[in-house]
Amino acid sequence: MKLHQLQALVAIADCGSIRAAARKIGVSQTAVAKSLRELESHLQLPLLTRNASGVLLTHYGHSLLLHARQMLGQLEQAQLELTHLRGQTEGHLRLGISPWMGMTLLPEVVQLFRQRMPQVRLEIFEGLMAVALPRLRDGTMELAVGLVSALMPRPEFSCDPLFAYEMTVIARHGHPKQDCRSIHDLLDQDWVVNYPDANHDSFMHELFGQHGALIAVEHVQRAQSLQLMLSLTEQTDMLSYCPEPMLTVPVFAERVTRLNLAESFATDTIGIVTPRNSQPGSAAQCFIECILQVVRRRSRSSKADDRRLFDTLQMLI
Repeated sequence: MKLHQLQALVAIADCGSIRAAARKIGVSQTAVAKSLRELESHLQLPLLTRNASGVLLTHYGHSLLLHARQMLGQLEQAQLELTHLRGQTEGHLRLGISPWMGMTLLPEVVQLFRQRMPQVRLEIFEGLMAVALPRLRDGTMELAVGLVSALMPRPEFSCDPLFAYEMTVIARHGHPKQDCRSIHDLLDQDWVVNYPDANHDSFMHELFGQHGALIAVEHVQRAQSLQLMLSLTEQTDMLSYCPEPMLTVPVFAERVTRLNLAESFATDTIGIVTPRNSQPGSAAQCFIECILQVVRRRSRSSKADDRRLFDTLQMLI
């Protein structure tokens, strides 16, 4: 297998057609098609099927695609390392970030990183670990700062905890149920929540089941982004559930409030997650150092905003 063949396979998978793949990697359609034919001939396996709307990867193509992404990702990291050794640090660092981290600590981390590595371009994905793990697995992301849970496949990933925090129930200011003190008083309400597909049962147990609270499933709506969840919570009587540190962000605290319920909910852990089978490149290592520096400095700060944030966190470093 040759590098240009793997690049062609990845481009086709990303773009959905040979024409778009050729534009992406800057070669002719004939060259892309030839690369795929050569790869199929070498492997003696069909990698693509063609239809009126474009091309699709076969089962064999999808299997090879995962390894192709990993190999190209490793090559990109190697090129970045060599450039760094020449004293010309440049390249592209992709990372994932937990939404509340993105609104609190990330801006200062990015600013510090840009001072240290101004030639490295950042691509930052906001979202749950369900978004980050597939990218970490296929090599298109080097690190993520997000939820470390028992469900994470530890043999594949290395997890370095930063801090723990509690989850809390929230509502809009002035909500009719704002003074309620038990989850059992809220079971007739509509909820809007944000959690991965695979976590429905564990989420329902975490918020309701562990307290012996039974809620009709039609009362629980899912929003596929934090912004959707926040908008629906603020502008309707829907209740929601979020990390307590989120309520220290002014733009968030102005829109929703914490309900002081008697029940305690989950204690979650945020950590730095990297693929276990690959060494983070120099840019990723620098970004991790910037995270640790900002966290340690702000945890000792006397500023009111920092104190509000770190009062909700249990430091684990």
